[in-house]
Amino acid sequence: MLPKRTVIFTATSWERKAVQAAFPPGVEQCLGGIPVHVHSVGGEEYWVVQTGMGLEKARRSASQLLVEQPIDLVVSAGFACALIEVDIGALLVGLEVVQRTEQSSKSVQTPSLVVPRNERNLALTVLKTMVPPERIGRFVSTDRVVGSAKEKREFAKSTEAIGLDMESAALAAEASRAQVPFVVIRSVSDLLDEDLPLDFNLFLNPTGWVKGVAAMLTTPSSLLGLGRLRRQSTVAAQALTDFVRQYVASMTIETQPRELSLM
Repeated sequence: MLPKRTVIFTATSWERKAVQAAFPPGVEQCLGGIPVHVHSVGGEEYWVVQTGMGLEKARRSASQLLVEQPIDLVVSAGFACALIEVDIGALLVGLEVVQRTEQSSKSVQTPSLVVPRNERNLALTVLKTMVPPERIGRFVSTDRVVGSAKEKREFAKSTEAIGLDMESAALAAEASRAQVPFVVIRSVSDLLDEDLPLDFNLFLNPTGWVKGVAAMLTTPSSLLGLGRLRRQSTVAAQALTDFVRQYVASMTIETQPRELSLM
């Protein structure tokens, strides 16, 4: 009998390491050309994958990995921009995702797929004991970094989302295609009413790095802002580690009685 497998997708190495810190040491495998960090807890496997930033990189990784072996649950984890009033490090849970691209101002619904299996319901039962109901809802994903408080407010109003990221919509779409349940679990690294200190979209394009570095050097205030953002990301990373550790422990407790009752 195959162990239950949960795949946790993260965008950056910082987010991946925050998730991995919640687990005992694991092993690294290569599946479909993708590095996968496999951690075993209570007879279950948790695969932690770093996709890179953005919708396309997330889609590519998920589309390759989800056809390799049977998967029971897909999780989009990492940092998020809050679209509601919360503190840095607050945990947000997404049950559905909408997508907004730069080419279109319209939001495209990408609902999480509810499958006959029980894994998503079990995960939500545990998550609802850990996260207040106002922090469980919809996420919005974009193909660029949204940096201004004004634009964040517009996103919050137009999508009625609680959090914003750059990968979850693509992951949700690929999970739906593979008939695998999906959920978003992210910690807040920047707030609804704060402006980011720099246009990080410059760094998404290899040719934009020179402009990005020049912007930092010519704008001293951006260096102070980057220091603040780094501190906030450190808080968000620790909150994510603590949350994943507690979530996995709770899931292990929840599944053991069910498994024993079937023996």
